[in-house]
Amino acid sequence: MLVAARRDGDLLVRIDPSRHDELLQHPGARDSIMGADRPMGPGWITVSGLHLETAEELAFWTQIGLDHHSA
Repeated sequence: MLVAARRDGDLLVRIDPSRHDELLQHPGARDSIMGADRPMGPGWITVSGLHLETAEELAFWTQIGLDHHSA
C-alpha cells in the first residue's frame, strides 16, 4: 500500500520511517492514529484532506509512498 483515502477525506501514507519527523513538517501532516487512539508508528502519516486540494499536493504524497516501496 502506498496511500489510502480515509472516510473523512484525509490520506493515509506509508512512508520511510527515517523520514517521519521531516515529513511531519509539511502542512496538514500528522501522526497516524488507528482505532481508539492507537498510534500507528513512524512508518505512517496522515495528511489532512484540506491540504490535498491540488493534483500536485496529492502527487507529492503519492510519490512519498512510492519512494518508500521502491527502496
